[in-house]
Amino acid sequence: MPNETEVESIRFGDYSRHVQADYTRISYNLLTRQTTDRPKTITLRPLDIYRLIAPYVSVRFLEQLYALLPLALYLVLFQLFILRQNVTDASIITAGLMAVIVGLMFFMEGIKQGLMPFGEVIGNTLPKKVSLTVVLIVAFLLGIGVTFAEPAIGALKAAGALVQVEKAPYLYALLNDYSGALVLIVGMGVGLAAVLGTLRFLYGISLKPYIYLSLIPTIALTLYIMTNADLSPILGLAWDSGAVTTGPVTVPLVLALGIGIASAAGKGNSSLSGFGIVTLASIFPIIGVMGLGIFVYAITTPEAIIAAAHAARGLEGALPWYEMTPWIEIILGFRAIVPLVLFLLFVYKIILKSKLPNAGTITYGIVLSVLGMILFNIGLSYGLAKLGGQSGGLIPAAFNTITTADGSVIEALYPYALGLAVAVLFAWVLGFGATLAEPALNALGMTVEHLTQGVFKKRTLMIAVSIGVGTGIAVGILKIIYTLPLGYLIVPSYALAVILTYLSSEAYVNIAWDSAGVTTGPITVPLVLAMGLGFGEAVGAIEGFGILSMASIGPIIAVLLTGLWVEYKSSKGKK
Repeated sequence: MPNETEVESIRFGDYSRHVQADYTRISYNLLTRQTTDRPKTITLRPLDIYRLIAPYVSVRFLEQLYALLPLALYLVLFQLFILRQNVTDASIITAGLMAVIVGLMFFMEGIKQGLMPFGEVIGNTLPKKVSLTVVLIVAFLLGIGVTFAEPAIGALKAAGALVQVEKAPYLYALLNDYSGALVLIVGMGVGLAAVLGTLRFLYGISLKPYIYLSLIPTIALTLYIMTNADLSPILGLAWDSGAVTTGPVTVPLVLALGIGIASAAGKGNSSLSGFGIVTLASIFPIIGVMGLGIFVYAITTPEAIIAAAHAARGLEGALPWYEMTPWIEIILGFRAIVPLVLFLLFVYKIILKSKLPNAGTITYGIVLSVLGMILFNIGLSYGLAKLGGQSGGLIPAAFNTITTADGSVIEALYPYALGLAVAVLFAWVLGFGATLAEPALNALGMTVEHLTQGVFKKRTLMIAVSIGVGTGIAVGILKIIYTLPLGYLIVPSYALAVILTYLSSEAYVNIAWDSAGVTTGPITVPLVLAMGLGFGEAVGAIEGFGILSMASIGPIIAVLLTGLWVEYKSSKGKK
C-alpha cells in the first residue's frame, strides 16, 4: 500500500509527465537557438512559462474547486428551487468564492513549500541538540502560533458581530472584547495538546487514558456552566472552538513536529504514530474557552458589557462582520502568518544554530501563504459567509414565517412537519456531502485500510464519518430550532463515546477520535458556522453555535460503532 508521499506522487503523476515532456522540448529549443561563437542568456517565452506551470496550477486549482463547488451549488439550488428565493448579491458571492478557491490554492501550496519543511526539520533536529524541556516548550509555542494561522479561526472571531449583546452578553464579550485572548487560549490548548501528544509518541502511552482524563474537566466545566443562565450561551462557542482548531495548518505542522521528535528518539516506527494529537487539540481548547468565560464572568457584569458595546458601536448595533474592508483582511493575513514564520526562524537560527536550506523555496512558500491567507479572508467575508448566512437565514422559511434582513416577510412554504423535515434533511445532506468531499478524509481512509490490513475498508470509514457528521449537523439544527441546551446533547453523546472507547481496541480508538478532526476543513467550518448563525438569527435563538460540536462527536460515535461491528464480523469469520 503506498504511503502518503507515494499517493501524492501517483496522484500528480500524469501532469508531472506532461511537465517533464514540455520542459525537455522547451530546453532543447532554447539550446539550439544559441550561437556557437557567443553564449546567450536562456529566456522563456510567456507560452513556455504557461506550458510549464499550467498543469501544476490547474491540479491545485481543481483540488479546491472540487471541494467548494458542490457545496456552493447545493446551497444555491436549494435556495432557488426548495425555498423559492433568489440569491442576493450573487455576483459578489461568486467573486468571493473564487477568491476562496484561489486563496486556498496559494495557501496550501505555501504551507507545503514554506512551513512544512520547517516543522519536519525542526522535529528531526531539535531533540538531538537540546533537552526534552526545550523541545516541549517549542512544541507548546508552535501550537499557539499555528492556531493564529488557521484560516477558519477568522470565521470564529468575526462571528461576534452577529451575536446580540442584550441576549448573550458574555458570549458577545468573548467574541469581541476578548477576541484576542480567545484565540490565545485556544492556541494554548493546541500547544498543550502538542506537548502531551509528543510525550505520548516518545513513551508509547495509550490514547485511552488521555481521553478519559481530558474529558473529566471538560464535562465538569460543561455541567457547571449549564447551571449558570448568564454563562450557558458560551457553551456552543467553547465546543465549536475545538472543531475550528484542527485545520490545514495545525494538523500537518504539529504532527510533523511530534512525529519528527519521536523518530529522532527512535520511537516513531509504530503503526499508530501520528494519531492522538488531533484528538487532544480538539478537546483542550474547549476547556480553555470555558475557563476564559468563567474568568470574564468573575471580573465584569452583563450590564457593563452591554454599556461598553453600545458606547463602542452605537445603539443601532454592529455592522455585519462580512462588511469588513479588504485592508483589514490584508492586515489580518500578515498578522496570522508572519509571527509564526518569525518563531520558526528563531528556533532554526538561534536554538538550532543551523543554516536555512533552500531559503529561496521556503521564502517563496511563505509569500504564497501570506497571499493565500489574504485572498481567503476576503473570500470568506464576501463569499462563504454571505452565502452560508443567507441560506441559513432562509431555511426556517420552510416551516416557519420569517422576517428577512430587509424587512420583508416570508410565509411558511410547507406544512410544519414537512417543512421541518426539509430543513433537517437539508442539514444532513450538507454535512454528509461536505465530509465525503474532504480530501483529508480520503487520505485518512487509505491510511486506516493500510494499518488494519484491509479489515477496515477506506469506503467504510468514509461513509461512517460522513453519516456521523451529517447526523451531527442535523441534530445541531434541531438544537437551534427548539432552543435545546447544548449540554443535554453533549454530555450523553460523550458518555456514549467513552463507553464505546472502553469497549474498542486501541487502533479503532485512535482512528475514531482523530476522524472528527479531518471533517472540519477550511471550507466546511466557515460555511457551517455562518449557516448556523444565520439560522439562529432567523428563528430568534440566542446564538447559533453548537452545530460544529455535534458534527465532531457524530463521527467519533459512528466510527467506534463501525469498528466494533468490523471486529465482530472479523472474529465471526475466523471462527
